[in-house]
Amino acid sequence: MSDKRKVIGIALITAVAILGDAMLFIVLPLYWQDFGLTAIWQVGVLLSINRFVRLPITPLVGLFYSKFDIRTGVLISVICASLSTLSYGLLPSFWLLLLARVLWGISWSLIKLGGMLTVVALSTEVNRGHYMGLYNGLWGLGGLVGMLAGGFLVDQLSIPLVTTLFSFAAVVVFPFIFKLVPKNSKKAEDESTARSHFPEKDKRSLLHPYIILVIITGGTMGFITMGIFASTLSPLIEQSYDAHWSLFGIVIGAATLAGMIQAIRWAWDPLFAPMIGSFVDKSRNKNSWILVPLLLGGVTFLIIGRAESFLLLLITIMFFQLVSTSLVTITDTLAGDAAARSNPIKMMTLYTVAVDLGAAIGPLVSFIIIDLYGLSAVFYLSSMVMILVSITWIVFNFYTNQRVRHKNIINNKNDIL
Repeated sequence: MSDKRKVIGIALITAVAILGDAMLFIVLPLYWQDFGLTAIWQVGVLLSINRFVRLPITPLVGLFYSKFDIRTGVLISVICASLSTLSYGLLPSFWLLLLARVLWGISWSLIKLGGMLTVVALSTEVNRGHYMGLYNGLWGLGGLVGMLAGGFLVDQLSIPLVTTLFSFAAVVVFPFIFKLVPKNSKKAEDESTARSHFPEKDKRSLLHPYIILVIITGGTMGFITMGIFASTLSPLIEQSYDAHWSLFGIVIGAATLAGMIQAIRWAWDPLFAPMIGSFVDKSRNKNSWILVPLLLGGVTFLIIGRAESFLLLLITIMFFQLVSTSLVTITDTLAGDAAARSNPIKMMTLYTVAVDLGAAIGPLVSFIIIDLYGLSAVFYLSSMVMILVSITWIVFNFYTNQRVRHKNIINNKNDIL
């Protein structure tokens, strides 16, 4: 089986694993009493606890992958995903559901880090961006299917039946894990080293400025796309949406419109993300391309913060969704390159923690700022963050190019002598 098919396989395994989590984001806020909850605040706790659990768990998962098989980690992850999804419909109690969400947090850390390590192991300098885009785009389909199909099926059937179906889907992928996932992390690390084409002298420590900057960019990406934007999209639309659009006689509210916008992003990611990744792969200087989504994102957020026309706001939001796809794909590609130049497991662990940390503190920061200064201030601050990170990349690239130029001059002089 080709490496590309293996990447597609691990992406689809990840997609199946997140079906229950995606479904819960749509169903729980509407049917929270059917889940045995007694207060609306419990909905927020259940939907966010898995992210906070990942912060201390991910380093332990990285340690796990340094000692045990990647395949074993993915198997455990799918088992945990199946059990947690089944629990959503069969455990009508806040505290039991809380444990199920903690279990899902552990499951996601295992499968996401295992998936990223698999992509790093199977890719090279010439296809890493394409593979990263393919992986991200395809596993995102699980979120799309979970939200749309999950919500529809719950309306037609029942919560226990739907969660059982999604849980069974996770069990079905078990045989494919043995065929698609590398048997052990040492092999993955060796394959990554062999495929990287970097001589030993070009290997970098985790304290190298390039690796630190990639990790910071990953945290920024999580903070902006998964934290700030995801948590403020609904109130942003509600603030400007005074029209009464309808579809087949059904009035489309702000929440529905926000969900449709997110669904569109998940639907186009399998097409655009690999294309963006392939384009970056062909570039001689991948570092420069991270400036494009960072600067475009910064400008877009400035427009969003000042937009008064709802049509302009909607167009700008959709444009940012495309920018967001680029930001995630390029940042993950740079992280994959950094992993190939250093210790893959340690690098991807640090990177994943940074992304999760940004995603976790994003909603907290956004609503504190909204409470103090208003919604527009959130986007102004986020714009400044992206522009600041892009300036840091510009400075880094400048000094790197200067160093290379200086080194070439010295080598030329030595050749003459």
